[in-house]
Amino acid sequence: MRYHENACRVLRGGMGLVMSLLFFGFAQAQSRKTTDDSVRTHTLNEVQVTGIREGLTQSLPDVQETFLLGGKRSEVVRLSDVDANIAEKTARQVFARIPGLFVYDMDGTGNQMNVATRGLDPHRSWEYNIRQNGVLTNSDMYGYPASHYSAPMESIERVELVRGTASLQYGAQFGGMLNYVTKSGDTTRRFGFETINSVGSYGLRSTYNAIGERVGKLTYYGYYYRRHSDGYRENATSNSQAQLISLQYQATNRLRLRAELGRSEYVYRIPGPLTEDMFTQNPQQASRNRNYFNPDIWVPSLRLDWQITDRTRLMGLASAVVGARNSVMFDALATIPDTVIRATGQLRNRQVDIDKFHSYTSEWRVLHAYQLGHVSATGVVGVQIMNNDLNRRQLGKGTTGADFDLSITGPFGRDLHFYTSNVAVFAESQFHLTPKLTVSPGIRVESGLTKLRGTISYYDPLKLPNDIAHRFALLGINAQYRFNPELKLYGGWSQAYRPVIFKDIIPTSVYEQVDKNLKDATGYNAEIGMDGYWQGVHLNVSAFYMPYRNRLGSLVLTNPDGQSYVFRTNVGDSRTKGVEALVEAQFYRTNQFALTGFTSTAYVDARYRNARVSTGTDNKTIDGNRVESAPRWTSRNGLTARYRTFSLTAQYSYVSETFSDALNTSKPTANGAKGPVPAYGIWDLNTTWRIGRHFTVRGSVSNLLNTSYFTKRPTFYPGPGIWPSDGRTGVLTLGIKL
Repeated sequence: MRYHENACRVLRGGMGLVMSLLFFGFAQAQSRKTTDDSVRTHTLNEVQVTGIREGLTQSLPDVQETFLLGGKRSEVVRLSDVDANIAEKTARQVFARIPGLFVYDMDGTGNQMNVATRGLDPHRSWEYNIRQNGVLTNSDMYGYPASHYSAPMESIERVELVRGTASLQYGAQFGGMLNYVTKSGDTTRRFGFETINSVGSYGLRSTYNAIGERVGKLTYYGYYYRRHSDGYRENATSNSQAQLISLQYQATNRLRLRAELGRSEYVYRIPGPLTEDMFTQNPQQASRNRNYFNPDIWVPSLRLDWQITDRTRLMGLASAVVGARNSVMFDALATIPDTVIRATGQLRNRQVDIDKFHSYTSEWRVLHAYQLGHVSATGVVGVQIMNNDLNRRQLGKGTTGADFDLSITGPFGRDLHFYTSNVAVFAESQFHLTPKLTVSPGIRVESGLTKLRGTISYYDPLKLPNDIAHRFALLGINAQYRFNPELKLYGGWSQAYRPVIFKDIIPTSVYEQVDKNLKDATGYNAEIGMDGYWQGVHLNVSAFYMPYRNRLGSLVLTNPDGQSYVFRTNVGDSRTKGVEALVEAQFYRTNQFALTGFTSTAYVDARYRNARVSTGTDNKTIDGNRVESAPRWTSRNGLTARYRTFSLTAQYSYVSETFSDALNTSKPTANGAKGPVPAYGIWDLNTTWRIGRHFTVRGSVSNLLNTSYFTKRPTFYPGPGIWPSDGRTGVLTLGIKL
């Protein structure tokens, strides 16, 4: 525990330093006299500029705040520029222009984003460093890196994505960084109000209401959101809510302080998995009516942004993710019905699982522009400190009822704590070797320790304690060459790792054992690409290569007594390579009308190397098999017609066949848990009409042809089997901004 205690002291020291600097900023602001109030002002007449936005996808700048992004593939999606179903967070529409983005439609209620790129696992986007306004929202980076926090898409101004070569500055994740930037208070107005209300198919009703104002040096913004949906499938009711309050204080021209508190919560009634036959007969049917899922997550943060000099900038951030992930379920394959037991005349007791998250992060970054001989450079150094405690309580004996009830009888079958303390120090610098060539080498050093403690009712207590050290020196280098302001060549190489997480080391039965020498997955991202604009055409194409070593899995072994058992360990590697291409073009344009189109297409070849897994009674080599949920082809194509303030977009999305397991089972099993996921193509139609300055109307028909499809056969939550995606749905949204 000494390491844990030391990390706590460091974290508390970082928090204390943040508070000290905040106090200093306020004191400095109060002590410095200004003459702003004596300056004579003149109010200008309002000017309206008319025209049609190009809406082309852009990359992040080479330097943004205290982050260096030159040479890395990045995309910025501005929600105001795209026609999309934001009420239901339809990811294939919101992220249509991000090539290779795989969308896992776990449910059609719009509660969560489940996305991935480059053949990675899309479950709750957990291969990414997920942020909101730069604040980390992954529930527990080392225990359960899923992002259960889910802000309404109505609150988002833009989404920023940096691919895997972001691993040195943001975090060591293979996927990279995904940042949701919320709307903010309008600093040019005394008071602002916005309301966005939607109605749609299957009982969809949502309301988003926000206010913002600037009062002297203080700017605030807050929203309140509620949403209800009966769901496309039977027994798929969802009720969600979210709130956020943001306060920003401009202490001086150079010192800005920001405090935020965000929350998201929902209760989703889970309709259960289907077999192949059930899906064919009726994809809207349910196999369960007593299963529920309920995450309730709070994300507080405190930020300091200090432009110390014209060349030096300091950013300090202290944040937390606290809350719970709750579920009450009759957890079984789709072939096992949830029926009354004859002997008791009652339904079976449900299983209750409760995760409690206590994840704390402190991050300090200093950006400095300097001269090295005749070479100008911009460097950033920083430290990130994490201290997490994930309390996982599982296998609780729940009620036999049908409502959402987390009460249990007796103790939990598993009551565990997953303690992690981690310190990461990083440095990166952009060297402008010529006016056109920039090279950015970097390093990230991580040192951490995870400790598993607690009890499992069916497991030998002496075998349970498990300590896993995370010690890595990650290297990377990026470069870009600008032929002109509109055309650049970029590329880079950056190491990454994925820690062994909670589910990897929990034996699910007495017949399982866990390797005490589990290794974290390691590898790197390498990419090279070209990004350019020419006469109304935007092209961004890149090739990448990503080895992923020490994947986790299970083997069947035999103990000295001749008994077989399942051994959870590292089972091998994978290699992923591919091409990602975005092409946007203006076909026709006048002052009032424009016809534009895009194709966002990726080819991904993800295969296992030097790997073997359990087949149930034996082990089988899977060299050359395709990685699960990694389609070879993903292509989204759209055509947009804009007339003045009205736009209409037709989009076609195609995803090729994938497999649900590493064995690449080609014939579906009777219970639907294994087998291929067939290729599918979906048509969507979206429109936006901006009426003057104050009104916006959005309309959406998703899955226009009512195609029956599914995107994945999960191996764990929410249950093995087929989870149908939504058929045809319609949504109408009205936004008012005052």
